[in-house]
Amino acid sequence: MNNRLMPGCAALAATLALGVAACGSDADNASSTASSGAKTEQPAQLGGTLNGAGATFPQPVYQEWAARFQEKVGTTVNYQGIGSGGGIAQFTAGTVDFGATDSAMKDEEITAAQAKGEPVHIPTVLGAVTISYNLDGVDSGLKLDGATIADIFLGKIKTWNDPKLTAGNEDVKLPSTKITVCHRSDESGTTKNFTQFLAAYSPAWESGPGVDKSVKWPTGTGAKGNDGVAACIKQNPGAVGYVEQAYALANNFTFASVKNKSGNFVAPTLESTSAAGQDLDIPEDLRLSTIDSPGADAYPVAALTFLLVYQDPCKAGMDEQGAKRLKAWLDYALGDGQEVASELQYAKLPDELHTKAQAKVDGLQCNGQAIPGT
Repeated sequence: MNNRLMPGCAALAATLALGVAACGSDADNASSTASSGAKTEQPAQLGGTLNGAGATFPQPVYQEWAARFQEKVGTTVNYQGIGSGGGIAQFTAGTVDFGATDSAMKDEEITAAQAKGEPVHIPTVLGAVTISYNLDGVDSGLKLDGATIADIFLGKIKTWNDPKLTAGNEDVKLPSTKITVCHRSDESGTTKNFTQFLAAYSPAWESGPGVDKSVKWPTGTGAKGNDGVAACIKQNPGAVGYVEQAYALANNFTFASVKNKSGNFVAPTLESTSAAGQDLDIPEDLRLSTIDSPGADAYPVAALTFLLVYQDPCKAGMDEQGAKRLKAWLDYALGDGQEVASELQYAKLPDELHTKAQAKVDGLQCNGQAIPGT
């Protein structure tokens, strides 16, 4: 397991709290002259602005995409990480051009959004939700299973040398340090994905806090966003929390290997996150989950994240030029953006899901007509 900081732009993007990342890749810069001296085709310059809000889970990669997308077509994408619940709310209210969520909209949320049109889920990347901790002297990953993690977040396991922890970690010298639980305080798709995993292995969790974007936590300290939970972990010796891998890497956290559905302890890596996206049963509306994937090599708390748009954004209030910008942004996310994702430890979409996501984008309309490409 490698907990080193990501180099260059990836590290910067992971630590940004709000706004657009300020760095890009020379490989993505439009160039008017190839090495042979021949002219190369310039992408259409769309200009203007797109505003989006929602999940903090993909915020580092969305901000990096935004910087490179602006270099490519001249459009500024402002993305605010306010949590999945906030993203769905703002998308439904029509105060943003696109929303973002780490857990698919519930049926009742779909119904509410249909007041402005038919909402469409566009999956973008997969990321690992790490069980990160701050424990002096323990610089190698623990092995944890779902039931044990649930007991920690239920407040049943109060110290790091609890027998339930030492039993599965004989090679790690665990201190008697008190455990401080750090969790999200806002409505979060990361929380819904994490609690879905806990409920699968803990009847006490399933019948207690349950599964949702916001739950009544039995113990711990709440913080807003993945960056807030990361700060909580960093500031409290003995702390443990759930954060997306880019935030864990940016803060040099140690994180646990987690027992998956096949019985294997798997560390959160790009490869194990990718494995969670294989052999999926994909519904027509693309509202699916990759939590507790059955693959032998899959990290079990790997989540898919979505952008939310309307099937006909013009009927929802956007003008034609705005619809062109929106489609170009989605095309970038599913095109060049997929290769950028791995730099920040997000996994690109598996082929079948990618094909179906692109079909959703290609099917978007403006006032009943196909939106032209750039």
